Order: sequence, then structure tokens, then C-alpha cells
Amino acid sequence: MSDQSRRPHKPHKPHRRPQKDPVRILAFEALRAVDERDAYANLVLPPLLRKAREKGDFDGRDAALATELVYGTLRRQGTYDAIVAACADRPLREIDPPVLDVLGLGAHQLLGTRIPPHAAVSATVELARVVLGDGRAKFVNAVLRKVAQHDLDGWLEKVAPPYDDDPEDHLAVVHSHPRWVVSALWDSLGGGRAGIEDLLEADNERPEVTLVARPGRSTTGELLREEAAVEGRWSPYAVRLTEGGEPGAVEAVREGRAGVQDEGSQLVALALAHAPVEGRDARWLDGCAGPGGKAALLGALAAERGALLLASEKQPHRAGLVARALDGNPGPCQVIAADGTRPPWRPGSFDRVLMDVPCTGLGALRRRPEARWRRRPEDLDGFAPLQRDLLRTALESVRVGGVVGYATCSPHLAETRAVVADVLKQFPDTELVDARPLLPGVPALGEGPDIQLWPHLHGTDAMYLALIRRTG
Repeated sequence: MSDQSRRPHKPHKPHRRPQKDPVRILAFEALRAVDERDAYANLVLPPLLRKAREKGDFDGRDAALATELVYGTLRRQGTYDAIVAACADRPLREIDPPVLDVLGLGAHQLLGTRIPPHAAVSATVELARVVLGDGRAKFVNAVLRKVAQHDLDGWLEKVAPPYDDDPEDHLAVVHSHPRWVVSALWDSLGGGRAGIEDLLEADNERPEVTLVARPGRSTTGELLREEAAVEGRWSPYAVRLTEGGEPGAVEAVREGRAGVQDEGSQLVALALAHAPVEGRDARWLDGCAGPGGKAALLGALAAERGALLLASEKQPHRAGLVARALDGNPGPCQVIAADGTRPPWRPGSFDRVLMDVPCTGLGALRRRPEARWRRRPEDLDGFAPLQRDLLRTALESVRVGGVVGYATCSPHLAETRAVVADVLKQFPDTELVDARPLLPGVPALGEGPDIQLWPHLHGTDAMYLALIRRTG
């Protein structure tokens, strides 16, 4: 009998079924939807959470953890990718996207939460066994054990180039923004290192839910009765829910008398409504009205003066959202589906015009963190002709003595001042109106006459507004 035949056989380990963790499975499903379908997390996550609660899988703490895992992983994706690349035995491009999503979830638990390292690794490996299989779970386990060897600061020292060698690349890795976005934001903001770092950090913070009490339909007093509700910083109609929460549970929001609206968006509407016009003030236009937040506030403000609001939106389904937002408006209003570059109304028909144009959305990265990875510099070229056409329409649609508001949810200079400067060359009978006095109490609005809001300075999205009066 050979020596080999006398060796005792090792007993086979019984196969253990992976433990299903509803919180992490839901977070993984949300990340896959964002990656595969170009979906936005703020649209994908709520129905997933609602379904989990209805099934009885989730309580409030579970929902909070799932939300943190999804948004934290997306916000820090660039940083975590750099760290995973330093720990993996192959380039990131050779790792399947679902595996990268699991690794991102694990990296965030290890480096961005207070979950103990051993629990973060074991829970993520269990998730990998469920959604990827045992083979790829071993790869996830090996990578995450290396990730767990340092905290976030320790990893950043290893994977981020020194600031003095390459400031933009350093900031891109440390604050998890594409380099071109860092460069664009820095150009728009101006100043030195402290300001841009504050801005990038603010982009990575979870924003509060901000409500708007639509005049004549609701009051801030009503909204302030909600749990953890405090007054807005700048808008007289704003109320902030400091602990998040479900806006749909607020009675006034359910009934359409109030809405969810960033305070920067409210300020744009208020500045246009308060801008002085010469003569009548009876007809207002929101020329890019979808999905309806600004239109609803403008409609309520117009109603206080007996003015009519026409809300125009090119996409019919978005025009439907506008109509819903304006349902119950206290004054006259009309919603139409129309192309703002080929308007059905006559020139000079309006006293006030708001044109909040489609843009890259770089001003709302707090709310849509995945947008920073989805956008490309060449997207600016796609938006540029449309933005100029829409501003031209706005200037043609307002009467002499009336005012146009050109707004974007992007601070990129190519979408803001460059557009205004180019179009105004074709309209010599115009003048820029200083918008800053129209927002009393709001600090740090810049040199004017236009306005640029910032997350780190104002706690708002980075909204831009230029006010233009027709003079002849």
C-alpha cells in the first residue's frame, strides 16, 4: 500500500449557502441600475426602498444604511477606484462592472463609515457570494483585505499625487471628481486652494431636503410643524428638513400646496419676480418649465399681482409634470408643450421671462453624484447651441422694458457668462440688471451684475442667474 493511499482523506466542508443581506443587496441593485441604465440614484432608490418596506424587509435604520451605501459609494467612486486599483492584481478595465460595484460598496464601508473592518469585509464577501458567485467572491475578499490595511487618509497619501506636483489631479483623487470638472469649477470659482477644496467637499456632503411653501397655498409656519424642520437660510418660502425624511409624508407636499425645491432654485425665481420692469406686469413666461418647481413658485408669485403665467416645456411628459405642479395655482396659468427655440407665441408678448436652460448639471453634484462620472467635456459642445437659441428666444419674447432671467444649474463658464456675452452681442438694445440687490441678505454673490450661488458658500446648488432688460 503506498504512502499516499494510507493518508487520511480530508473531510469535505459542507457547502454553506450565502446569507442574503437585504440592505446590501438593495444597494447593489441600485448601483447596477445607475451603471447599466444610466439611471439616477435619486430616482432609482426611493421605489426600491418603498418595495422593501412593503415586503417587511426594512425598517428606518435599514433604509438609512442602504441610502448611505449607495450615495457614499457614488460620491467617492473616483477615490475608491484609485484605491482598488492599488490593491487588485489587474487593471480596473479588466474587472467586470458588477464586481467593481461590490468592491466600491466594500471600500465605502471600510473607509467611509463606522462599520468595523471585519464586519465590512465579511458582509461584502457574503454579498459577493450571493450576487457574483463563490469564485469572484474570493477575488473581492482578497482585494478588500488589502483595502482594510489603511484608513482613508493613509490611502490618499499613497494614491493621490502631491498637491505641489499636480494640484488638479491631487484634488480629483482626494475629493473624487473627474479632473476636468475640478478644473472647470476652479475656473468658475477663482481664488486659491481653500475655496476649491471647500467646494469639492461640499459636493460630497449629503444635502438637506428643502421644501418650498407656495404662496397663497401654504406657509412656512405649516411646514415648520414637521419633525426637525427649520427655516431656510435665504428664501422666505424655504423650510429645511435637517434630518432628511420622506417629503411625500408631508401633507402640504402630498396636496401640491408645497414642493421639494432647492433654495438656489427658489432664489432664481424670486430674483426674476422682484426685478423692476417698466410699465405693465401682467404676462410672465417660464420657457423651459419642466419639471415644474420654478413654474409653481413663479405661478404663485404672479397670482399675487394678478399676472398670468405661461409655462412652456418641449417634452410632453415633462409638460405633464409642470401641469401637476401648477394644479391648484391661485391665479391664471397655462401649460403648453412647445419647442422654446420655435415658440408659438408672438415676439414681445411677455413682461417677465425665465429661461432655465438644459445644461450639464454640474451645479447639482450633491444631489446627483453619478452625474460627475457620466458627463464629458464634449457635452458642453452639445448644449451650447441650444442654450444660445433659448436665450435668443427669451430676449425676443420679452417686450421693451421687460426682464429676462437666464439661469443654469451649472457654474461652468461656458454655460453661463460665455452664453450671455455671445448672445447679447446680437441684442444691442439690452442691458444687464444687477441681480444682487434683489436677494437681500444673501452674502458672497460676487462682483455682479450676475449671480453665482455655491454649495459651500450658500448651502444651495450652484445656480447661475443673469437678468437682462430690453431697452429698445
